[in-house]
Amino acid sequence: MLQSKLGKVVFARLSEDEDLLETITHAAEKSHITAGFFILVGTLKKANLGFYRKGKYETIKIDGPVEIVSCMGNISLKEDKPFAHAHISVSNEKGEVTGGHVMSGCTIAATGELVLIEAADARLLRKLDKKTQLFLWSMEK
Repeated sequence: MLQSKLGKVVFARLSEDEDLLETITHAAEKSHITAGFFILVGTLKKANLGFYRKGKYETIKIDGPVEIVSCMGNISLKEDKPFAHAHISVSNEKGEVTGGHVMSGCTIAATGELVLIEAADARLLRKLDKKTQLFLWSMEK
């Protein structure tokens, strides 16, 4: 377990056709946030979600438009660069909700509203766990 004080809070608007994960990562880099968490709402043209099973992600593709009901995640360091890990719930025009791990290829539609919260004195590193084949936290102060 690791404890940290909250640092800066960054607000960013994502624009049409931006990749969700790339833009969150870029906002963290630009803001010099290497540990923290985020929340996001908005809309997607298409969603690429993942479901983890037996060492790999199975892909769930959704052609939009869809509303981002909830998206949250964390920022840590993977190979010395900010890395965004996020999960998302999206709904279609009927209100049917699908959720999963955010994969590359989630394309912003009208907008995305991102709030990044820094963990000011934490260092969260991701290292490959051989058992799960996932890059898991290795926490240091």
